[in-house]
Formats: sequence, C-alpha cells, structure tokens
Amino acid sequence: MTTQQGPQRQARTSAGPRTLAEELRARPDDGLAALLRSRPDLLNPVPGDLTQLSARLSSRASALRALERLDRFTLQVAEALATAPDGTTLTTVRTLLTGPAKVKPHPGATALSAAERSAVTAALPRAIATLRDRALLWGPDNGLRLVLAVREALAPTAANPGRTGLGPTLSDATIGMSPARLQQLLASAGQPATPDPVTAIAALTTLLTDRARCAALLDTAPEPALRLLDRLVWGPPTGTVPDATRPVTAEDAQSPVEWLLARGLLLPSGPGSVVLPRELALHLRGGRTHRTVEPLQPEPAPAAAPRDPEVVDRAAAGQAHTAVKTVEELLDGWGLNPPPTLRAGGLGVRDLKRTAQALETTEQQAAFWLELAYTAGLLAPDGEADERWAPTPGYDTWLQQDTAERWNVLATAWLAATRVPSLTGSPDGKGKPRAALGPELDRTLAPSVRRATLALLAELPPGTPATAVELLPTLRWQRPLRGGPVGPDGRELRDDLTAWTLDEAELLGITGRGALAAPARALLTAEADPADVLAPLLPQPLDHVILQPDLTAIAPGPLLTPLAQALALCADIESKGGATVYRFTPTSVRRALDAGRTAADLRSFLEQHSRTPVPQPLGYLIDDVARRHGLLRVGAASSYLRCDDPALLGEILADRRGADLRLRLLAPTVLAAQAAPDVLLAALRAMGYAPAAESAEGDILIARPDSHRTPPRSAPVPVPDGPPSPDDTLLAAAVKAIRAGDRAATATRREPAPDPRHLPRTAAAETLATLQTAVLLGERLWIGYLNAEGIASQRIIDPVKVEGGFVTAFDHHADELRTFALHRITGVAELDE
Repeated sequence: MTTQQGPQRQARTSAGPRTLAEELRARPDDGLAALLRSRPDLLNPVPGDLTQLSARLSSRASALRALERLDRFTLQVAEALATAPDGTTLTTVRTLLTGPAKVKPHPGATALSAAERSAVTAALPRAIATLRDRALLWGPDNGLRLVLAVREALAPTAANPGRTGLGPTLSDATIGMSPARLQQLLASAGQPATPDPVTAIAALTTLLTDRARCAALLDTAPEPALRLLDRLVWGPPTGTVPDATRPVTAEDAQSPVEWLLARGLLLPSGPGSVVLPRELALHLRGGRTHRTVEPLQPEPAPAAAPRDPEVVDRAAAGQAHTAVKTVEELLDGWGLNPPPTLRAGGLGVRDLKRTAQALETTEQQAAFWLELAYTAGLLAPDGEADERWAPTPGYDTWLQQDTAERWNVLATAWLAATRVPSLTGSPDGKGKPRAALGPELDRTLAPSVRRATLALLAELPPGTPATAVELLPTLRWQRPLRGGPVGPDGRELRDDLTAWTLDEAELLGITGRGALAAPARALLTAEADPADVLAPLLPQPLDHVILQPDLTAIAPGPLLTPLAQALALCADIESKGGATVYRFTPTSVRRALDAGRTAADLRSFLEQHSRTPVPQPLGYLIDDVARRHGLLRVGAASSYLRCDDPALLGEILADRRGADLRLRLLAPTVLAAQAAPDVLLAALRAMGYAPAAESAEGDILIARPDSHRTPPRSAPVPVPDGPPSPDDTLLAAAVKAIRAGDRAATATRREPAPDPRHLPRTAAAETLATLQTAVLLGERLWIGYLNAEGIASQRIIDPVKVEGGFVTAFDHHADELRTFALHRITGVAELDE
C-alpha cells in the first residue's frame, strides 16, 4: 500500500495546492506575517485558522483594498490574469501583456521593442510574487489562479470593461441565447453544426481564438464592418444598435452591423446594445490586453537644473524659522483675542480675513498656519458655552523648546495629518464654502500622497527641484487606483494634493527653492533627529535690539523667545524680514501697562536689551502714557467710570463720541454708563483716553497676555485610512494563534461514518471556503439546507457561483439550477466521485 500511495502523493505535490488554504498552510511563519502586515484588515478579528483566513482573503472589500496598493504593472498583470481562464500559465500571462512575438500589433497599441519585451519578462516574476505574497493569486506557475473576489473585481464585462477595455467572453455573452440561434451563428460563420449548445459555444470560441481561421473570416468582411470593429477594439466594447436581439442570418444581413451580428462577431448585450466578444478583441489587438504596458516605474525628469545643496538647506532653514515665528505670532494674537467657533465648527470668514491681515499673508496661507497649529495640538476650542479658539497648554510647553525642536513638532504633525488646508473656501456637497478648522477638511489620502511626494524628491540628486507635473506620472504608476475622487475640473484629488504638498513644504521649510532639504530627509528616513540636523543651519537668536530716535526698535536678526514676547507686548511689529522693525506707540505702551508693567519696568527692560541708549522721545512717550494710565477707573456696577479729576470727567461727559455709552454723572468723580465694562474700556480707548479696569475692591486689574488658554487638549487624531499597521508583537501572536487553530481544525479524528439521516454540520467559515473551492475545482457537494418554513433537507449540488450571500448551484434532486441562501446551509461535505 505504501508503495502505491507514494507516487500519488508526489504527483499531488507537483500539481500544487488544491485550495488557497493549502497554499497558506505551506507558507513559513514569516510569510504569513508578511501577508498580515500588507493586509492588516485581516486581523480584525484574528482568524481562528487558515480556512477562516482564506475565506476572509476572498471577501470583496479586503480584495479591493489590497488591489489599491498595487503598482501599475502588478495591476496590469492581475488584469491580464482576470482575462484568462483560471489555471493559466505564466507564459500565457506574458503573451497577453506583450502579444505573440510573431504577431503584428494593432496600430493603436504602443509597439514594444526587444528591450521592452525583455523588461516585461524581467518584471513579471516580481509582480507575480507580489500578488502571491498578498494572497491575491495562488497556484504554481503552470496553474495560476486569482482569488475569486479579485477575478470578479477585475474581469471585464460589457457594463464594466475596466482598464483593459475588453468585454465579456463569448461564453458569457451568449448566456440565455437559444440553441437554434447558436446554430445560426455557426452556419453564418461557415462552421459545421454541433449537437448541443455547449459544443456550439466551444466551436465559436475556437474559431475566434484560432488566429488563422479568425483572420480568414475577417478577410471576407466588408470594409465598413472592419472599421466598426476597429472603433470598439480598445474599448468601450459596447455600441448602441436598435433591436440588437433580432436573429440575423448571413443571407438577411443588409448592413455592416448585421453582417457582424449574423456571424457572432458582435453579440447582443441588451435590447438596444451590442458587445465585442473578448476573444475577437484580443485577436484584433494582436493578442494584447493593454494598449501600453509599463513594467518599469517612470522616473521624474525635472527641467530645472540642480541647485547647490547648501543653498537649499539654508533657504529651507530660513523658512523653517519663519514658520515657527509665524505660528508663534498667530497664537500669541489669538491668546489675547480668541475668535469664536462657528456653530457647525470651524472659523468664520471674517476672522480668517483678520488673521490673514495680522500675519500679512493671504487667506489661504493663513488657513494653512491655523490648520498646522491645530494639527500639532497647539490650538483647540476652549469648550466653553460661548466657545472660542485659543492656544492650548501644550503651546506653552512648545514655546519653551528651541526653534529646531519646535519646527520638528510642526513638520511631524504636518506629515501625518489628514487635514487639507487648501480645501478652505471650496464648495462642499451643498455648495457652501468649507470653513478653516472645519470638520470637512479631512482627506485620508493626504498623508500617503505627502510622504510619496517627498520620497520622490528624496530620490533625486541633492538640490534638485521638481514640480507636481514632473512627479505625477511616477505617483500615478505607483498607485494607479489611489487617485481619489475626480473634481469638476476632471482632476483627481491626488493631482491637487501633490501640488498642495509642494506649496506647503516650501512654506514649512521642508523644501528650499523647490528641492528637499537635509532636515526633511532626516524626517522621512528617521535615521537622525531632524532637530539636530536643522539646528546648525538656523541663525543664532539675539539678546539685543537697536533703539532708534523715531520710536522704533530694530532687531537685526531672530530674537530669543522671551525677548521677542516682551518686546511685542510694548511695541507693534511694523515690518518683517531679515531685520524686524518694532514701533512704539501710545497704544502699545498702554498694552504693556495694562499687563502690569510700570514705566520703570519698561525703561529698565529697554536699557538692558538695547545696544543704544534709550532715545529721549521714547522715554517721554513712556512717561506720558504712564502718567495718564489709570486716572480713569472702569468697574462693574452696570459699569461706572471713576476719576479723581472732575474736569476730565466733565470733558468725557461732553464728548459727543460717547453718546452711545449714555453716561450720567453720579458724583463729581463718578460717571455711570449703560454699557458693559469691556465695552466702556474699548470705547474710551478709541476716544484717545487711557482708562484702566478695577476690581470690586478698587485695585487695578492686570490683563495678562496669556490669560486665554483652553483646558488640556490632545492633538486631533488623523482620520484612519483603513486598519493601522500591526507591530511585530501582534503579528507574532496572530501567526501563533492561526497555526494553533489550524492544527486543531486539521487534526485526524476517529469519527463514525456519516449518517445519511442527519444533516451535515460545519462552521460558517468552513462552509464558505468549501463552497468557493468547489466552484473553482468543479466538485460536487452534499449539503444540509433549511428552507424558509424551517424544513430540513439534504441536497447534492454542483456549485457554480458564490456571491452576495447566495450560492448558485445545480440541484440534482430538483434537476435544475437553483439559488441557496448561505445562512440556511447547515453544513457541507465532499462526496467521493
């Protein structure tokens, strides 16, 4: 017995695995781990055994997600496999991609040189290996089989020709055609009659796949008919014809369409449409599934000459410093005057305009800085009833870091963010403009496009800039199915994201003069700390300014953060650039006094940090504002105005500009107002006075510049683009659990012979896997079935298709093709032939 079983076992092994589960069982543990790493959706939850894993691999959602991660050539290989029958060979796939060597290609196809054919041959094993590793393909090289869900997604049909532009096979296109009509097609094509429809379809298929016989038939076609076929050959393969289902014979044909319909060269796909059979389309194309085959990734070809890498790094470092200071300036301003949050979330248009004016930039760039601060966790809503946007406590921590570390926080957050600031102002689904910081700016495609764009820049020689137009062909080749939705202008979202990525990278200092800078390379590769790479490139911060007699102070370079904040409190920024100009005004000095500074404090601060003596005009300005500051006291009764100088109160009472305040004299030194204290303070300051707020005890209230902070907030989590990538620990545990479950499921047991009086019972995953395997191998099964009334029965079936929760199979009991609901099948068992 052993001698007889040995050759059988060897033959079975050489023939390859019978099912996908068998092939998975033969993989090593690291191979299973690689599969789960590339398709993390399979781990939720962890499959109980390899049979469950193979069933999950065959789900349509998982298969489509895996196809989106394929490059163009690997996808073309999968599409070629989908046009061929299951069990095809590697040689057949290569021929479908390149066409037979001795067959002249169609004029509409890109001719392949010998070198290009060699490139396809060289790249094909890698593509096949990728499909195998991700369990989209299984079987040996002489019997390649696509997973059923992949075949259903990629196989061209009349309604969905896909990227190949092919139509259905002749066998699929003739489903439902009467036997008499099939015999008419054979006779019109000059072929002998056959005994049944199956052999008739086989004879027509053989005619179209035999190049010599098919060419001979086409030689008899009229020229208009050939021109019509040429219009359909590269897709779409369908056309509109009145009354397409009418039975036309060769003798009755009066038009080119009728000539083709009579011989089965066009087949009806509906009452008013026809389709070109796949076999004839491949013949006309010269045996090729794709007009253009791209085995190699196109390399970007930048038109601009490379720049000095040191110049690029310095330019990027300068912009990185500007980015950090811009975010600091933005949040310092919002800490003093936090804008309100819209009811639907986001920032109002007017507040965005004010922010852009304060930053001296465009509204689009202002939206970028806002989104950057929000993404980094430095900005958030405060959560109050009257909700406002304000800096978070994390902003104070961020301020204590040096410039390089602060830039690293911003750049890292930007690289992983799904927020797309450039969508601000674009119309949403209802035609309303999207608000900055609003809930509709997340796009899951953004992080992958950003990283891929920067990775392409990193592959170029150092200092080489590139535009979005130059990078897009490569990005499209890498992920042809990941273009995102198409906009009204016909552009994919990926096209816009690539251009926006380059613009934002330049603003943030990721690139300098269009080329990737050294700190950004460290950010991408994680081989070094980006902050350590950036720090030597940044200018050293200064601890001094130069005071001018015209009430200005010049900072000849970047200032230390505490100095810059203190100076911004008592002076306004007049101009920015290599040197920043600050201007002292009565308003700016009063702002410092409101924050608790005294005239002596301001003089001491300026004398300590100025390389020049404090100019006399500046000293007079400080003393004058300090002398008048606090003479008027505003408190809350409704509100009141108190002053020790009755003449000053009389002047204010007579001022027509204060009519809206409805002031009333209560005492020689007290005025009452019908306005809130903050409104009264603002109105008096607008009138040129310098009032101060006081508490109920009569003490002056100090307005701290950092008084507006949110409660502790964490940075917003990017919207996930599918399940997260598992770590090595999870992968090892998952592989171990799957192996253990598979050993338990496949262990040999001593079981009694099945009792025909009892229904077979199997787990749902095993039932699905067995049915799918039977469809692929054409096996017969014994099933238990419960009908809608709950009546149990046994059936012997030949499964034909498993789709949408139903099994289409030939029922031997009813002697007809029937559909069974999967959830009503109690179990399945294989039958010996």
